[in-house]
Amino acid sequence: MVFSSLIRTFARVMAIEKTRIKDIAERAGVSTGTVDRVLHNRPNVSKKALAKVQRALEEMDYKPNMYASALAYNKDYHFVSIIPKHESEAYWEEVEEGEQMCCERYSDFRIFNKVLYYNRFSPETFAKVMNDVLKQEPDGVIVVPSNIEVTRRYTDIMHERNIPFILLDSYMPDLKPLSFYGQDSFASGYFAARMLMMIAPKEKEIMLMKQMRNGNVASKQQENRETGFRHYMHDHFPSVKITEVNLSLDDKRDKYDVILEDFFTNHPSVHHCITFNSKAHLVGEYLLKSNRRNIQIMGYDMVPKNAECVRQGSISFLIAQHAYMQGYACIDTLFRAIVLKKEVDPINYMPIELLSKENIDFYRRKNIG
Repeated sequence: MVFSSLIRTFARVMAIEKTRIKDIAERAGVSTGTVDRVLHNRPNVSKKALAKVQRALEEMDYKPNMYASALAYNKDYHFVSIIPKHESEAYWEEVEEGEQMCCERYSDFRIFNKVLYYNRFSPETFAKVMNDVLKQEPDGVIVVPSNIEVTRRYTDIMHERNIPFILLDSYMPDLKPLSFYGQDSFASGYFAARMLMMIAPKEKEIMLMKQMRNGNVASKQQENRETGFRHYMHDHFPSVKITEVNLSLDDKRDKYDVILEDFFTNHPSVHHCITFNSKAHLVGEYLLKSNRRNIQIMGYDMVPKNAECVRQGSISFLIAQHAYMQGYACIDTLFRAIVLKKEVDPINYMPIELLSKENIDFYRRKNIG
């Protein structure tokens, strides 16, 4: 607390020493209070006085120190992140870690982030969480969207209330977010198909593992990845059969092994599988237990269980997208836009990175901050 107070005091001194409010006031012929209200966009300034101050600022080539001003302002900033419920060691846990690290980096600016969770297969839980968020009147919001109709209902309200929001994971440009972070899902799926078929060019059948509930996958992102994948296969390998296997989210883990055993017993020609979620390890671990060494799966996200399957050879490749970096960047973007009043990039596509047994231990998720 003492250190933070000293920093804010130092920031005030530095801001004053660069161009003093007193100097601006003397040049404009107004009071220092009027200059202060103009610099901080506060009300009760006449048009005549505003014009005088603005002219003086231009003549003096005034460049505000945004960091110093933000520190000196001594305001709390409250952000909220709405993300899906998840298990420990899941993709979303890394997103949270990135957000937390960015908040710690900017702790002197009094940045706070609260994480709330919803069930991705239940728009009702998303609506409940969003209603709670709006009651809190946050300064900024990070949203992993539900379906577009339900999400739009609340993004429209945030636009009306001038609450900036960032979309994470699934890009929905019609919602007009302040910014977006995530992969180009279609390009990612297209890339995944291309990489898979480089090692399986003679395959006649590929298994596509999905996790669904009531016929739906968890996100628009997964749908778009599959669309990209199927486009590539249609264009370049139209004769390859794509057979779907659903490891239902409503089933227990032991049932997955029964489903997989049945599939591979009845499809002995299948040697390559793919999934567009972060659960490739469900198949990878089964393959290791059943000692089916002539079968591999390709999947997404560098979560620990997936990484271990890569090391042991049951997952051939992972496509990574820096979950930690995404979380960090979302908080950083809100900070720059809301606290520093800076322009931010509206679309931020994450790299499509291919990890294998040879390079997975060199992948660094925590490489910013």
